[in-house]
Amino acid sequence: MESRAHLPVVVIACQVFQHLLEARLPPTLSTTITFLDYGLHRIPRNLNTKIQDLIDSLPEPSLVVLGYGLCGNGMNGIRAGAHTLLIPRADDCIAILLGSYRAYRQEFDANPGTYYLSKGWLESGSNPLSEYQEYLKKYGAEKADWIIDQQYQNYKRLVFIAHNQEELARYRPQALEVARFCQRWNMQYEEIIGSDSYVNRLAEVATTLEKAGDDFIIVPPGGELTQGQFIR
Repeated sequence: MESRAHLPVVVIACQVFQHLLEARLPPTLSTTITFLDYGLHRIPRNLNTKIQDLIDSLPEPSLVVLGYGLCGNGMNGIRAGAHTLLIPRADDCIAILLGSYRAYRQEFDANPGTYYLSKGWLESGSNPLSEYQEYLKKYGAEKADWIIDQQYQNYKRLVFIAHNQEELARYRPQALEVARFCQRWNMQYEEIIGSDSYVNRLAEVATTLEKAGDDFIIVPPGGELTQGQFIR
């Protein structure tokens, strides 16, 4: 496996991870860090196009660290071109926030109908309450009610993932506000302290690709990310 020793490192990540990555990535690791708006997830095709454009615009062969999971298939078909790609092997960002794929599977198997909140989602306004308020402005109450019900009526649990007690206390009021709105679907509210283990591993693997293991996908120059690579 190719070492990254002679490659500049470029990080392209979701804004949801900004606080985690900025606190844990060594300042000398990356030449460029770009955080993209979480709203791109709403149309995975747009997310795919934006990331591909950023990769294609890089002036020299680089190790491109992608702070994403498969994300609604938004990463499917991303081409490495002259670069090497490194990405967590996760369906979405929940496994990264929880700290491991195993933790994600445990939560999913126990409670499959769960919607997750995090500091990043609350700050970016990406949650059922914020979306409903947008729909109200655009469409009026009747259509807004129909749209939001179609999106969230099958969820049974709302979980706020924080990474320490301070973060939990600071963002709890916002999370509870969303939880009160989600009572329209009888969602049960819970809180979980997540882990930064996955993000720490990402930083470690970015310096030594040989440590990737099963938790990461590496795409060599000329290769392409595919949905199948994320399947375990």
